[in-house]
Amino acid sequence: MSAKKGLNLTLKIWRQKNNKSKGQFEIHKISDVSTDSSFLEMLDILNENLINQGKEPIAFDHDCREGICGMCSLYINGRPHGPDTGITTCQLHMRMFKDGETITIEPWRSAAFPVIKDLVVDRSAFDRVMAAGGFISVNTSGNTTDANNILVEKEKADKAMDAATCIGCGACVASCKNGSAMLFVGAKVSQYALLPQGQVERKRRVLKMVAAMDEEGFGNCSNTGACEVECPKGISLEVIARLNREYFGASLDQA
Repeated sequence: MSAKKGLNLTLKIWRQKNNKSKGQFEIHKISDVSTDSSFLEMLDILNENLINQGKEPIAFDHDCREGICGMCSLYINGRPHGPDTGITTCQLHMRMFKDGETITIEPWRSAAFPVIKDLVVDRSAFDRVMAAGGFISVNTSGNTTDANNILVEKEKADKAMDAATCIGCGACVASCKNGSAMLFVGAKVSQYALLPQGQVERKRRVLKMVAAMDEEGFGNCSNTGACEVECPKGISLEVIARLNREYFGASLDQA
């Protein structure tokens, strides 16, 4: 039995020295890529080839490679995280591509996510939005109640956990024509708003996080639903509706 033939691919990859320099696409050929390898493993092989040729390797972000951290985010053939669904780039396998195919690889495109180098972008804007209001107060007066002793309705607990699956990868921003972060912010607001522990700062939180989102330069919701489709964790547009309700109610109380 003959060995399984690997893929011969043409990679059209974005190269950019830093945020202040002008970027451009570079064409690289790669051969005999196993269909069982992941997309990042394919990039590892390409970089090894470039290093052996005395060329600078391509910068791309990664960490856990288990679909948990969201660091591996790439825009592949016009889709965040590539042609598969419900996965991050590190979980994308080369069997999703055809022999002889040209694959276009880009960084996230958003003013709020400036390019650091090549395919790596700065997503610290998400951290600042979280820091603006993403916390809960803790009563340390001596009357602290164990969280497990606080009853939570199952429906609310399930919805809060669904929202909490957001890994902050930024696929929602990358897929939105307006570069909106409302799915991300809606998820972070929802996970606290639905639980009793998050009620103390509930109104302050949503006002602060939305203000921070606007300050960071994210656009408005486009209502196209691309964010939900491309979210690797399948977070529902319902969190955006909840974000709007929470913000409207908090704004009325502040008026």
